[in-house]
Amino acid sequence: MPNVALHNIAGENIGEIALSENVFGAEVNQYAVHEVVKAYLANQRQGTQSALTRAEVRGGGIKIYRQKGTGRARHSSNRAPIFTHGGVVFAPKPRDYRLSVNKKVKRIAMKSALTSKVNDNEIIVYDALDIENPKTKEMVKVLNAMNVKKALIVLSEKDEIVERAARNIPNVKTTLVGTLNVYEILKYDTLILTKDSAAKIEEVYA
Repeated sequence: MPNVALHNIAGENIGEIALSENVFGAEVNQYAVHEVVKAYLANQRQGTQSALTRAEVRGGGIKIYRQKGTGRARHSSNRAPIFTHGGVVFAPKPRDYRLSVNKKVKRIAMKSALTSKVNDNEIIVYDALDIENPKTKEMVKVLNAMNVKKALIVLSEKDEIVERAARNIPNVKTTLVGTLNVYEILKYDTLILTKDSAAKIEEVYA
């Protein structure tokens, strides 16, 4: 069972917290992580890009010069792809990029991502994030105490004070346990949890 240092809001070590072996000490499955991240990024795409083919671009209805006798290559339209203002050869058209991953693989990937953070000592657990005022400088003070630059803060429930204190800090994001995803866990250098959010993650994924 992995044990992680427990800190107070001042960054002081006040003990240890035992995390679930099943969630934070699982075997890291690189394949599952790759599949989930690939699907997440693909699903962010709008798929609205579009360009005109030579059949759709305006103009070019008449043969630009006679077929033979000019010494030039034969052409029918000045809207062919080789001409300026011509159509695009394999023009992109609106399409759905969505990929689906089954629930079992998603759970394996989440456990793998959480375990990798523990293995790499990139996880910080606070007893609570009791910030008095929703001020950016209050959260900066908390992060500086642990020398954190790029972090994902996971909350057990909506906390407007913490969210407002963190939202203007570059490379810092807050999220809830219910919206936590593998891509963001891996994207940020440090994963910040509270005792409550760690317990909730274990409850969901154990």
